[in-house]
Amino acid sequence: MNKDTVEGAMSRLANTMRIYIETFLRYKGLVAIDKEEAINNMDRAWESKLEAFHTLYDVTQGEIDYFDRPDTAFLIFLRNALHHRNHSLFQSLNSTLWLCDEPERLAGAAYLLANHPPKGGGPSRMHHFIKLEDIYSRLDPRRNAPELDRMKKVQSQFRFIEEGLSFEKIWAQADSERYPNHQVYLDLMPVFISAVSSTLIRLKALGYSFKGAVAGAECNTVIELKQEPHVASPSAE
Repeated sequence: MNKDTVEGAMSRLANTMRIYIETFLRYKGLVAIDKEEAINNMDRAWESKLEAFHTLYDVTQGEIDYFDRPDTAFLIFLRNALHHRNHSLFQSLNSTLWLCDEPERLAGAAYLLANHPPKGGGPSRMHHFIKLEDIYSRLDPRRNAPELDRMKKVQSQFRFIEEGLSFEKIWAQADSERYPNHQVYLDLMPVFISAVSSTLIRLKALGYSFKGAVAGAECNTVIELKQEPHVASPSAE
């Protein structure tokens, strides 16, 4: 692929990461005024990052394998699920809690929140939680859910993703603490950081470089993911 095309895609990915951070910094002030807009802004900024990652995949899939790692494979499938929108899956936790018709009925409900602590550096201050059950409904052929992605590549990769991201350990913890499946959530932010990190490291090894100050600043701060998930059990307030 043309070098400028690849480096342009890298730069656009970095820019969406910067926009997400800026949206996060504005969130606290905006949510006090307009909760719906604040939450929707965060969710749309998240989806923009996934779209930019997929664009990078489009222009580099002939040079690196995105399906030899569970984090990168998962992001590609997740983006496709959000892009096609033929289901109601993958609502963020904030959207579920605060933008439903009767949020007061969820008061006091407890949720199991799982994430993957990063190797090196501290954990991200930003999070994007989705139902773990939604991932299974979309990607796991054993569930045969109505929302299942019927593409063979997706179905053949799910066990690889499930094992690589330790989903079964999260379910075991949820079962031991008697959480309903619909109250078990996974933080996608560490997975995203890990996938971007590994991808950019491989592209850099192929001779591609980051164009512009934004790309350099954002893409040089990504880190690697630990496989072992961490779970916490805060309640909805």
